[in-house]
Amino acid sequence: MAGEPFWRISRQDLDKLMTTLDVTFVRLSQCVLATGAHLAVACADATTIHYCLRGVGFILLEGETPIRLTPHTLVIVPPGRAMTIVATERPTALRKVGKGGDCLFVPGSTYRHTIGDGEPTLVLACGMFRATYGPALDLFASLATPIVETFDVHDQLDQVIACAIAELAAQDVGVGPMSAALLKLVLLALLRRCLVSTKAWVERFAILSDPPIARAFAEMASRPSFPHTVQSLSQAVGLSRSAFMARFSTAFGEAPMSLLRRLRMRLAADLLSANALSIDQVALNVGYQSRSSFTRSFRRYYGSDPSEYRSKAQSARSSRAAPTEDAIEQSDAA
Repeated sequence: MAGEPFWRISRQDLDKLMTTLDVTFVRLSQCVLATGAHLAVACADATTIHYCLRGVGFILLEGETPIRLTPHTLVIVPPGRAMTIVATERPTALRKVGKGGDCLFVPGSTYRHTIGDGEPTLVLACGMFRATYGPALDLFASLATPIVETFDVHDQLDQVIACAIAELAAQDVGVGPMSAALLKLVLLALLRRCLVSTKAWVERFAILSDPPIARAFAEMASRPSFPHTVQSLSQAVGLSRSAFMARFSTAFGEAPMSLLRRLRMRLAADLLSANALSIDQVALNVGYQSRSSFTRSFRRYYGSDPSEYRSKAQSARSSRAAPTEDAIEQSDAA
């Protein structure tokens, strides 16, 4: 029946997935458009986010129905999609937007971007970000069409996004973690909607559209050190081995053990960079009982031994932290 919720991920499995969500990169701009103004937005190599703070307008994407913007409308657009944002109450003909060029606006490139003459009638936050489940899987990697969801005043996402923009503009200490944490709140609110929303994006969101497979991935992402196997995972979610393999590959584009290895290696790289655990402890934390087997797997994945990787990560961190000669001279002069 139209509008009836489809078979969806359980609250418990979604909660487990949400605990592994991490925002690794975020840039945001406040875009202000006068009546009739057109804002040409460039293609981005990251997922883009657009949240209407005030007014009415449309997002125009080639091959898509115009997306109507009203206050509290949230739009997530896949990477590589140019678009036009129009401040009007009626959809207009789609203007062709190129793939690059100085005339196109890059979301997050400036704190505030104003276009058109007269009083602003459309104000929205535009930006780009990357979010992952666990240390490896891009949350929106499989997204082919935009996600559109409208929230309410009491959700207070407009305030959260305004705080994130202000953080990025101020560039104070901890701006990266703070702005990422604020955007994570927005994404968590969106993921909650998948439990009740009847919008088409829920069914097209690969990781949410097959609950048993989402449950298996949640187990892998939340407990990468466990001795998972295809057999144990398929049994845990009530599928035959062959059905599990086929459905997992459809959802994620790779075999379960391949994705598990990627999760483990990315987590290992993070732990090595943090330099808080010994290599033996890192190996245990990512599911390896033997340091030698861990080293072999890590070398195949990253092309260097864990100890070498840690040394390079520490050297890179020291280089970023060290002040330049110009900065030292300016400090001495002051």
